[in-house]
Amino acid sequence: MLSLLRAPGRRALLHPHPGPVSLVSRGRAPLARRNNSSTSAAATATQPLVIGIRREDKNRWERRVALTPAHVKRLIKETGARILVQPSNTRIFSNAAFERAGAVIEEDLTKADAILGIKEVPIDKLLPGKTYLIFSHTHKGQKYNMPSLKAFLDKGIRLIDYELMTDPASGKRLVLFGTHAGYAGMIDGLHGLGQRLLALGYNSPLIHMGQAHVYPNLECVNTKLRHVGDIIADQGLPDAFAPMLFTFTGAGNVTRGARAIFDRLPHDNVTVDQLPSIAKDRHNPRYRNRLLALQVGAQDYVERIGGGAYDRAEYREFPDRYRSVFAEKIAPYTTMLVNGIYWEPKYPRLLTTEDLAAIQRRRDLRTRMLAVADISCDIGGSLEFMSHASTIDSPFFYVDAATGAEHKDIERPGVQINSIDNLPTELPFEASRHFGDALYPYAKELASGNLGGAVLSNAIICQDGSLEQRHRHLEADLAKAHGIRVADTRRKHVLLAGAGMVSQPLAEHLARTRDTDITIASNNLDEARALACQFPDVQAVVLDIADSASLAKHVKASDVVVSLVPAPLHPRLADVAISHGKHMVTASYISDEMSGLDQRAKDAGVTVINEIGLDPGIDHCSAMKIIDEAHQRGSKVRSFISWCGGLAAPEDSANQLGYKFSWSPRGVMTAGLNAAKFKINKEVREIPSGGLFRARFGQVPLFPGFSFEGLANRDSLQYASIYGLNLDEMDSMFRGTLRYSGYSEILDALLRLGFLSLDPSSAVDKSPASEFLARTIGLEKHCTDMSLIADRLAHALDTTPSSTIVSRLMLAFEELGMLPNQGSSGDPLTAPSALDALSGVLQRSLKFGAGERDMVCLFHEFGIENADGSFDVQTSSLVAYGDPEAGQTAMARTVGIPAAIATRLLLEGAVTTRGIIRPTIPEIHTPLIDRLAQTGIVFAEYTKRGAHNSLQQRMAWD
Repeated sequence: MLSLLRAPGRRALLHPHPGPVSLVSRGRAPLARRNNSSTSAAATATQPLVIGIRREDKNRWERRVALTPAHVKRLIKETGARILVQPSNTRIFSNAAFERAGAVIEEDLTKADAILGIKEVPIDKLLPGKTYLIFSHTHKGQKYNMPSLKAFLDKGIRLIDYELMTDPASGKRLVLFGTHAGYAGMIDGLHGLGQRLLALGYNSPLIHMGQAHVYPNLECVNTKLRHVGDIIADQGLPDAFAPMLFTFTGAGNVTRGARAIFDRLPHDNVTVDQLPSIAKDRHNPRYRNRLLALQVGAQDYVERIGGGAYDRAEYREFPDRYRSVFAEKIAPYTTMLVNGIYWEPKYPRLLTTEDLAAIQRRRDLRTRMLAVADISCDIGGSLEFMSHASTIDSPFFYVDAATGAEHKDIERPGVQINSIDNLPTELPFEASRHFGDALYPYAKELASGNLGGAVLSNAIICQDGSLEQRHRHLEADLAKAHGIRVADTRRKHVLLAGAGMVSQPLAEHLARTRDTDITIASNNLDEARALACQFPDVQAVVLDIADSASLAKHVKASDVVVSLVPAPLHPRLADVAISHGKHMVTASYISDEMSGLDQRAKDAGVTVINEIGLDPGIDHCSAMKIIDEAHQRGSKVRSFISWCGGLAAPEDSANQLGYKFSWSPRGVMTAGLNAAKFKINKEVREIPSGGLFRARFGQVPLFPGFSFEGLANRDSLQYASIYGLNLDEMDSMFRGTLRYSGYSEILDALLRLGFLSLDPSSAVDKSPASEFLARTIGLEKHCTDMSLIADRLAHALDTTPSSTIVSRLMLAFEELGMLPNQGSSGDPLTAPSALDALSGVLQRSLKFGAGERDMVCLFHEFGIENADGSFDVQTSSLVAYGDPEAGQTAMARTVGIPAAIATRLLLEGAVTTRGIIRPTIPEIHTPLIDRLAQTGIVFAEYTKRGAHNSLQQRMAWD
């Protein structure tokens, strides 16, 4: 049990108590002591309290009350409590009715120990030191009510929220108006639809429905529904809108209340699977005289990303693995959406604004989706376009998402939105009686001065000027709203520039701690919104990096900037971040331009962590771990060979390239044009730009189960100094990229044929892929002769048409949809160069399909000379696969998660090195490897004692 009211200045503690505890009003002696100074402690514990019932004053329509006169009469009789009721001339029950029940009509509630109400209390009317039971609308951190929460704390008020009064076993809410919200919302929805149809030029039986508040009680509503139902059956519905489908979401009291109203009208229940056939049969006479009802659950309107069956438990735990298909499967058939869904930001939205816009743009759907009764009234929630609550006075507004307009003109285009946030007050008599029945047992506990269970104590949000432990997260919301700095609870802010393939795991990892606000900024707002809606505390904004003012504004508002935009744009972001003293993270190589910002960053006290993805990134971390350990033992690293590749899983690699794209094809193609320099077996070798594919390593024997070839990766020699190694003492210093055998032969042929040209003269303008192929190899763009294509390929490659490479190329072009006999494969290509055009073809033809997965393979080998002269070979490897069911690629995880961990280290102040840096220092790579392991990204390390260099001797360089 718990004392709900304590003396001022003492912090209330949640703890068990061996016996009943009194509810003592602040600043006053216990009630029993005031009445009889000789009363025992036990008697004091059960002394009844003074309960106040406040007058509702949020708006003139609020006529409900927490306890009816019948409840008050019973409470006085059973507990002996004194009940004070503020006078009201608008309340559904008169002042005289409460007086007859035994209450005292009293304007001043300062004598009350606990005060019961319904809606929020104006801040200036909050009485210090009291216990309030209300719907405070603060426990989710609602921004608009943070001033109220601050007032509860400042005034030492104990706040008990009805919304948090739940069954300890099931977690279900116990005291609520949901059913009556459903009643009123459905009544208002039918009324609004009738008005809307008339405005569109169609009479309908629904025109006879009034708004809920015009009916004295539900009995009158039921009478009206019978009359309207008779008219529907007799005179019918407008042909232009038949069949009229009402789609209901949610399975709680709200939806049950809405169905209780709707079900009194003539209707047929249908399923999602029936919708297409119903639409085809829309002229069926039956649909003129009956409505259709569709009840849907998550299993009907979400689908698993990447394929697979809907799993309710998985959806609740990992909602990011699912997306909403309501816009495609259900919305096009729906006349009115009755929304009673409970939604949290972690779940996919039912309908986005763009979904609605797409529906409204379709000519064939202009007589559909006429109205939404959003009984849940979740602003910007499951329905993104639901921008605000409407009122009983002005219950409807209209959203024309196709043009971006929101208005109140019933005759203009747009879906009608009914989003009244106090619907039950339209049925105040039944709503108050129902609510009071549910509240009474806990009001009795309160009035008795004892807490007999966990329901009330668990519903406390704050008391004695402090938030309860379970609500401490609200301190950050208070700080954000009022500029209050709370120790260790200040919310952090990350600006994530870019919403591409690797952004999702990064945002997910950062969002887990719930202490970080994330702004996803992209030049593609829809893409950013699609990512942002998956997580709490994440917003999406449009950002043009060339827009200096906008960029500066967003950078200035952040603590850390994460740049996942194309690499050439990183220096621009870094320049702005340094100017505003903000740290930054990128996954790209340090360019000369970025390196030039080093001193400025140091002078500004800014850290810019680069090369913190997969390769470069965690390859640095795993390498430096072993190198540092070797140096600490007094050993020397005599050779370092590192291979890394992002590939298709073997079972999904069945194409001539043996490759599919989990990141930008352009990045893959341009990487193949780099020059390279490395050291193998004491010999320094260089490969010029354009020669990489021909100078491939035809065999890279890492694991017996994989047939790898490899390409040298840029300038490996520079990493000797970066890793703290002495290149002169090393036999080998090499970093390379893995591919499956056969990849380089195709890429080299494409390079020689001109498909990897970046020359502007190779630009492509609105050409089908087949014309792009023909023109690039020097044929007429409409060439359809396969043998002629093969001959031209052979001639350009100085081989015969029957050669293996020509045969493979023809098969590759077929797989890519580039041969003329394949017709129009995809949209025409428009690109500034042949390489960009080919990248577009690869993007659409070699992407991962449903259920397919990618693979990441990273392998280091170190030749280590120990202090005693012995020689060891030490390896560190990682093989990771994508998870199609979770909708995450291995590439996205192994790039996004390391970048997120680095961001978190900066937010925590764990990185003190300033300037333009890599994760080659212990303060980054040590915690990063540990935290990676917690996410399942784990390196396997092995040491062969007394061995000699092995891998460098077995790699076959063509």
